[in-house]
Amino acid sequence: MKSFNLKLTAMMAALVLAGCSTTKPPEQVAVDTPTQYKEAAALDGSWKVAQPADAADRGAWWSVFGDAELSKLITDATQSSPTLVMALARVKEARATAGLADADRAFQLGAAFGPTRQGTATSTSTQWQAQLGASYEVDLFGRLSDSSRAARLDAEGQEAAYRSVLLALQADVAQQYFAIRSLDSELDVLQQTIKLRQENLRLVQHRYDAGDTSELDVAQAQTELSVTQAEQEGVSRSRAQRDHALAILLGKAPAQFTLATAPLQPVTVSVPPGLPSDLLERRPDIAQAQRQLAAASARIGVAKAGFFPSLVLTASGGFASDALHNLFQWSSRSWLLGPVLGSVLNMPLLDGGRNKANLAKADANYESVVANYRQQVLVGFQDVEDNLSALRTLDNQIRFQEDAVKSAQLAARLADSRYRNGSTSYFEVIDAQRSSLSAQRAKSQSVGQRAVAAVGLIRALGGGWNAPGATSAVAPVATAAATSPALALAR
Repeated sequence: MKSFNLKLTAMMAALVLAGCSTTKPPEQVAVDTPTQYKEAAALDGSWKVAQPADAADRGAWWSVFGDAELSKLITDATQSSPTLVMALARVKEARATAGLADADRAFQLGAAFGPTRQGTATSTSTQWQAQLGASYEVDLFGRLSDSSRAARLDAEGQEAAYRSVLLALQADVAQQYFAIRSLDSELDVLQQTIKLRQENLRLVQHRYDAGDTSELDVAQAQTELSVTQAEQEGVSRSRAQRDHALAILLGKAPAQFTLATAPLQPVTVSVPPGLPSDLLERRPDIAQAQRQLAAASARIGVAKAGFFPSLVLTASGGFASDALHNLFQWSSRSWLLGPVLGSVLNMPLLDGGRNKANLAKADANYESVVANYRQQVLVGFQDVEDNLSALRTLDNQIRFQEDAVKSAQLAARLADSRYRNGSTSYFEVIDAQRSSLSAQRAKSQSVGQRAVAAVGLIRALGGGWNAPGATSAVAPVATAAATSPALALAR
């Protein structure tokens, strides 16, 4: 008896020490967050920065551009994109896995019915049984609760990943749309230039036929026309490829979709970036990384619990009889309560280093996700700074290019007038027209880049919000999420 008491005391001491050894690393880590963005002072916008969170509704942020066609495209993409459907399927899978982990913590009850054939060398018999079995594992050291928490965090991480895919899809559609519209503006400039080149060729040909100029001017005029036509084909090819890419984003084959041609209208939307600390709450990819970090911490708890005993309570009861017609008589009842004490507490003694390897694996995974979380935060800051810088420089660049377009067009008109009056050679006309075309195309490209950068900043910030109870800074429109697979995310 004394020996048994000593063993029991030693076991209890081991259990107490075990409880102290199942501590987990933190589920959140500190990051070095700047007090403001480096490029933020250059911009001032009209959006109201509220108190966002990664699960908050982003709203129809694209409506700030005031383009009904863009709004329709984003709504269509949200309803039809295979990429979004795949992301939603991963959410459902993660939620189902979390359900399995929760099931391990629940009371288990099962029923069995059937015959059992048994015998010896001289005789055989059949015994009929009808039994209920119950079991319940006591979560002594948090293995089950940590496993369940890790699975729930994985599901939350997949939900954040879904929101990240949704935001990326919407932003990709907007950026492709503005890129196509920018190419439409270039095509408009090139088409006008081709008409001008054709008119110049007719003029030069007429003067050559009249003996007022040389054949060299005719060859130069034809060359400039052909070069501009070739440039138009190149831009048309780029537009076609972007049109195909937009069709895929909409969940359609390229043959099923064509965006009608329309020059880009200048986009003047400005988006205030808020505080860098807000970015940790806004961006769904950062939220996903944080959930992965917390899940990795919980799995370390699961791995540590593997070193210590597990307690499973079981019981069974029912009826057993050699004759089926006597099976459910009271005299045929049977029961078993157990197992006995020696097998209730299952203590791992020799496992070939399995538990140690599991813990080392969990520790390494935690280190990896901590580094990934910090990297995601840094990438988020970089994305914001890059787009802030792009907006600042592009605004200045467009102003300079507008001046360049005006002066180049004036120079082209003056050169053409001088040539018609015989005051200069055709080379001066060609040079002035080249400069004018180059300036107009450069401006069209910068205006498109500015629109793309505005979308990029919204994407980098994780979408758009309004303060609770505040009036929206954009016109109210139906959000794509209202009619998309996002509805399935509601629990």
